Amino acid sequence: MFLIYLIKLLYLLHNQTIMNIKSNFALIFIAAATLVSACGKSDQGKYHPEKPVIVIDSTPLINLSSSWKKAVYLMNDFPNGIQVYVNRSPINTKPVVAYCVVFDPKANLELKPVLATANKKVTDFYNEEAGAKYACINGGFFGTNASYSLSMYKGVVDAINIKSLSRPYNSVSTPYYPTRAAFGLSESGVPDVAWVYHVGAGNGVVYTYPSPALNLLNSAPMAVPSATYPIGGSVWSAKTAIGGSPMLIKNNTINITDDEELIVIDNASSRARSAIGYTNDNKIVLLAVEGNNTAGGAGLSLAELAQLMKDMGCVGAVNLDGGGSTTLTVNGKQTVKPSDGTERGVMTALIIKEK
Repeated sequence: MFLIYLIKLLYLLHNQTIMNIKSNFALIFIAAATLVSACGKSDQGKYHPEKPVIVIDSTPLINLSSSWKKAVYLMNDFPNGIQVYVNRSPINTKPVVAYCVVFDPKANLELKPVLATANKKVTDFYNEEAGAKYACINGGFFGTNASYSLSMYKGVVDAINIKSLSRPYNSVSTPYYPTRAAFGLSESGVPDVAWVYHVGAGNGVVYTYPSPALNLLNSAPMAVPSATYPIGGSVWSAKTAIGGSPMLIKNNTINITDDEELIVIDNASSRARSAIGYTNDNKIVLLAVEGNNTAGGAGLSLAELAQLMKDMGCVGAVNLDGGGSTTLTVNGKQTVKPSDGTERGVMTALIIKEK
């Protein structure tokens, strides 16, 4: 294209007298302007240090049903390897508003769990994070200025999954020691979901087990988890992790272990939900489902949440804190409407950002 316009311009100059050049100055000017425009177009997709050009790959990162639509209005200036989708199709006749962020941990992106010193809004986590960031969702469970769920980043444990809790047994408050679910990434970016326990004093060593300790309400508590109990335990290889509860999907099978994990969070009720999972080809999925909004989403039960993640292609998934905690900020914008009417402060969050 550049060569064609150059030949046309030289031919025009060669065939004009000085008088003709003067009279056809406007024509020559137009040809020159066209040449400049053509030069600019020929550089599309090339890298220029002074003005980088990013060619966005529109190929879906995940195979979703037609209920999910790409939320391009939230993806301004997003790099390759991360996409956002929205679903407004009813589930079991209930109105749904759900957003998911899908990203490839093999791209120039990372998942960063963050812990606050005091309860903090997800939008504040997002706004205060330095560097290029793209999305932020609430993490695990918490109390006032205290996290009850694991938060680990690059091998450093900032908070642990709760090691003991009290439940009534024979009318007496009794300690139980649950192995609760967590989502993790290896140093090379391979995702995993596991039932974990922090063995030893303080933060201990994070052990993973092929099955959870079989604690149940109104039954005698199981032994304190260790290197040998539950059977098959091993040191977890995850270097970055977030805790939650309960497990939703393990080994490509829906396996909601809320009873064993001793977690009661309106499990069968429709409410806002947050979850994290991964697909067979190791794409990571962050999901936020709106709840308690008469003009929007009604929310989902744990079983419906697990099925939704399974339908999205997740082979492993963990429930995060939900209800009023469910918040997903994408590109600086809120997505689901908070169940409380206003955003709730939480203790942990997950940020997707540039490495």
